[in-house]
Amino acid sequence: MNEMSRKASASREMGGRKTMVQELADLSAVVVAPVDDQIGMLLRELQRFRMRVRQVWPMPESVPADADVVYCEYSPDLARRLPWIPGDARSALVVILPATEAIHADALCHATPNAILPRPFTQNAVLSSLVLARSQYGYERRLRSKIEKLDDNLRSMRTVERAKAILMATRQMPETEAYGFIRRQAMDRRVSASAVAAAIVDSFELLGYDHQQ
Repeated sequence: MNEMSRKASASREMGGRKTMVQELADLSAVVVAPVDDQIGMLLRELQRFRMRVRQVWPMPESVPADADVVYCEYSPDLARRLPWIPGDARSALVVILPATEAIHADALCHATPNAILPRPFTQNAVLSSLVLARSQYGYERRLRSKIEKLDDNLRSMRTVERAKAILMATRQMPETEAYGFIRRQAMDRRVSASAVAAAIVDSFELLGYDHQQ
């Protein structure tokens, strides 16, 4: 493929994707801060990206979590006001930092923001905070999804092991035959091996069976 063909191919590929700014148009944002010149500019910038924006003040006891992105004024007790536990956020969080007031590093750390926006801010700073927050939030969600899948796989493996032990004890099957039995049952019923194993374990536990006895 020559240089011109590569450029044409790359152009077609990019044409089928949304740019970051285009993706912002589908998002909602809430700004938890008192309206002043800076916050007014922030609201206008977010609206310029065609985001659905609303402003909230005074600081609520629980920060809204019904938006894709939350811009929130810094507060020493911000972590307590977040409606999620650290590491399990439901919105991308950007903390707005004061221009001169001292902040507590631990308080900011405990809020686990995806980005910060120090005052006074500019158009570039607003866009940068928004892109970084969305990127970090998406990365964290993918990590959580992978961890959940690994946990599910580990639980399934443990269930299969318990089911094999039950079959080996009750039917005097060798381990390979017990596992083969579970696999055949799963194929016949068109379900997963872990589902068959769970049914075996549940049935014997319901009867009060202890395969270790």
